[in-house]
Amino acid sequence: MLEFNNSTPLTMGIELELQIVNRRDYNLTRGSDDLLEIINKVDHGYDIKPEITESMIEIATSVHTDHHAMLAELVEMRKLLVAAADKLNLGLAGGGAHPFQHWEDQRIYPTDRYRLVSDLYGYLAKQFTVYGQHIHIGCPSGDEAMRLSHLLARTIPHFITLSASSPFYQGVDTTFQSSRLTSINAFPLSGTMPFLTDWESFNTYFDKMSRLGIVASMKDFYWDLRPKPEYGTVEIRVCDTPLTIETAVALGAYAQTLAKHFLDHRELQPVQDTYLTYSYNRFQACRFGLNGALINPIAGTQSSIQEDILQTFDLIADSAEALGTADAITLLRNRIRDLQSDATWLRASYEKSGSLSDVVRQQSTIWMGR
Repeated sequence: MLEFNNSTPLTMGIELELQIVNRRDYNLTRGSDDLLEIINKVDHGYDIKPEITESMIEIATSVHTDHHAMLAELVEMRKLLVAAADKLNLGLAGGGAHPFQHWEDQRIYPTDRYRLVSDLYGYLAKQFTVYGQHIHIGCPSGDEAMRLSHLLARTIPHFITLSASSPFYQGVDTTFQSSRLTSINAFPLSGTMPFLTDWESFNTYFDKMSRLGIVASMKDFYWDLRPKPEYGTVEIRVCDTPLTIETAVALGAYAQTLAKHFLDHRELQPVQDTYLTYSYNRFQACRFGLNGALINPIAGTQSSIQEDILQTFDLIADSAEALGTADAITLLRNRIRDLQSDATWLRASYEKSGSLSDVVRQQSTIWMGR
C-alpha cells in the first residue's frame, strides 16, 4: 500500500534537467560524471544528480513557500554549476531538447534503474535525452492530491505553452513549439492517470498494476501529472526546461497560485469530461503554442490558448496577491501578450545566425547568466 506523506499545503519545489554541451560546436557531451566529481568536492548541500544519459544533469530546489527564495537558491546553485563547468570547458543550457544531437550517440548513465529502463525500453531510453522541468506542489492529504491533480489537468496546455523550448530536434525544425513531449508519448505508461478521485481508489489501482507486474513504483508512471506520495506532492511533468531560471521559477509560482485558488474554492471538483479534449488540447499546445486552440468540454467553448491563459491569470489574481506571486504572473503575462516564448526566440536566433551550434551557444550563455 502506498502511504501518502502529508505535506504543508502550497509548499513547492522544482526540478530542472540541463543540457551539458562542449564549447567547440556546442553538441551534447558526456560530462555529468566529471561535473559531479568537481561539484561534490564542496559540501554544498544541494540536490544535484545525474539523469538517464551522461549528457544530462538534474538540479532540484529545496522546499519553498516563497518563489523569491526559490530563485535565490537557484542562483546559488547556478554559480556552483557554472564554476565547475568552466573548469571543464563545458557549457550548460536550458531548452527542452538539444537542437542537433543524435540519440544513438548518447550513453545511458550506469545506475541500476537506468539500466533497467534501457533494457525494458530499448532505443526509447536514449531518445529520452530530452530536458524537462518538474513542479511539485505540497498537499495536505492523498485525497487532496487526487483532487488537485484532476483540477490542474485542464491547465496542462498552459504549462506546455509557457515553457515550450524545443522547436528543433536532430537538426531540423519540427514545426512544434514543444517537440520534447513526443519523445515521452512513446512510453506505454505516459499520458494521463485514470480518473480516480480519492487515495483509497488510487491505492487499489496501484496494487492491481503492481500485482500484474506492470509497475514496481510510482517512478514507472510517466504521466503528465502524478501524485508523489513519498514527497506529499502533486507533480507537474509537462514543462520543457526553460532557457532561464527566472521563467522556471515563474512557472512554479503559477502552479502554486493555481493550487491556492483550487484549495480556497472547495466548490470546484474534478469532472471526468475534462479528459474528453485533453489529448486534443495537449497536441494544440505542443504544436502551436499560444496560437493553439483550447476546447473547454464542460462549457462547450473554444478559445486560443493565449486567451485562456490570460483569462486564468485574471481569475486567480486574488490568490496571486495573497501569495505574493503577482510579479511572477506579470512576468508570464508580459511574455504571452506579445506572443513571445522560448521557442519563438530560438527560431528567431536560428533565422539570424543560420547555425544551430550558435543557437546552443546563445542558450548556454543565457542559462549560465552571462
